Amino acid sequence: MDNATLYLIIAVSGLMAVAMIATFGLKGFTAWLDLKRAELDAHRQAPAPSANNRIEIADLKERIRKLEAIAAGVDL
Repeated sequence: MDNATLYLIIAVSGLMAVAMIATFGLKGFTAWLDLKRAELDAHRQAPAPSANNRIEIADLKERIRKLEAIAAGVDL
């Protein structure tokens, strides 16, 4: 086998390896971006709090206000 042929085969093999690595890296990167987009969409589409949750939160805030007043020594 001639040295020029050997160098050509090594160069072509190296180029193919770099191309394959770049292709798989790009495919993996685009899949990762799609995953991150899906995560962001899931956070954006969070459901609005229901009326029951808002009532419970208001009740808890009222209890906290009363406990703070008791701790401060204020008669309600």
